[in-house]
Amino acid sequence: MMILEKKRREEGKPLRIAAFGFRALPPRPGSAGACKFASELYPRLVQRGHAVIAYNRSYGGKAEKAGEYRGVQLVSLTTIKRSGFDTLVHSWKCTLHIIRNNTADIVHIHNGGNSIWAILLRFAGKRVFVSQDGVDWKRDKWPWYAKLFLYVSSYITAFAPNRVIFDNIFSRELFEGKFGKKFDFIPYGSEVPVSGQESDVLERLGLETGKYLLFVGRFIPDKGIHYLVRAFERVDTNFKLVLVGGSPNPSEYEQKIRKTTDSRIIFPGYIYGDDTITLMRKAYAYIQPSDVEGLSPVILTVMGLATPLICSDIPENQYAVGDTAITFIKSDIESLADKITFSINNEELLLNLAKKSQQRALTLFNWESITDQHVQLFRNE
Repeated sequence: MMILEKKRREEGKPLRIAAFGFRALPPRPGSAGACKFASELYPRLVQRGHAVIAYNRSYGGKAEKAGEYRGVQLVSLTTIKRSGFDTLVHSWKCTLHIIRNNTADIVHIHNGGNSIWAILLRFAGKRVFVSQDGVDWKRDKWPWYAKLFLYVSSYITAFAPNRVIFDNIFSRELFEGKFGKKFDFIPYGSEVPVSGQESDVLERLGLETGKYLLFVGRFIPDKGIHYLVRAFERVDTNFKLVLVGGSPNPSEYEQKIRKTTDSRIIFPGYIYGDDTITLMRKAYAYIQPSDVEGLSPVILTVMGLATPLICSDIPENQYAVGDTAITFIKSDIESLADKITFSINNEELLLNLAKKSQQRALTLFNWESITDQHVQLFRNE
């Protein structure tokens, strides 16, 4: 099998790829950046003639029927509902399914916490690639035992897969310094599909073009939404703040955020597709207050849309935006409030920065180029 796969790669024949570690294709409520990444990369791999099978998670106790998403074959496997453990259980089932059914020669795993399954896959003769988007054990959303597991998993990530792919140079440098070996870097992409259908989401939410600030993402401590809410409460403006995301079963953290008495702050829940793009396009500015990030998919999308950006000054954000955004001191509510006020009072400056931001995004973070880089890595390892 290994000889045949090597010959296939050398002759430039289509590759057979399996992928897991994200929630679902297409993205669903509760999905994160890995789902967006998968929705952009895997259909493009199919367009290049490769066979891709993606493993979705099913939480209802019964797996969904096999399907297809833009040419990507979908297999749904059940898992438990407990956060963190759901990923491990699902990834274990994916690993067994790949080995028993020989669904692929190449396995692309999202999240270093799943690297433990690379050991079994490599014993089965698969070539394994792990995408690591950040320093997972430092994320506040995890309890102590999960942080310990992720820290231990970093050692498996460093040595078990054939290759490890980072989407930001800072996490890669940390791993290279820690483990004394080289890893790969392929950034996230920023291109945004243009829909011919105009969304009426602003009308439904009672918003006016250019009269609101926006955040889209998961309501977890890493994202710094608690700083954003408190900072916005201090700003004297008739703008609204729209916080897209949340959960049907809100965590204690999310419940505290929603207790704000500021009527200008809106929580519309999960919004996807054309509605999200419309909200981003027509916002006065997008705000990313994160304490911890990889290379943020949302930031790159906003940059590609030429929407002004306000973001925390963590290295990962600064790498993405360069000198094309307004930045504030990480975790500093007063600094964020000051930058929001400054941005509202300097619209022309923000629009000029946004134009530069779009050019930077489409030059440095191009999905077609990024797909080609993955193909080259998968083929040449």
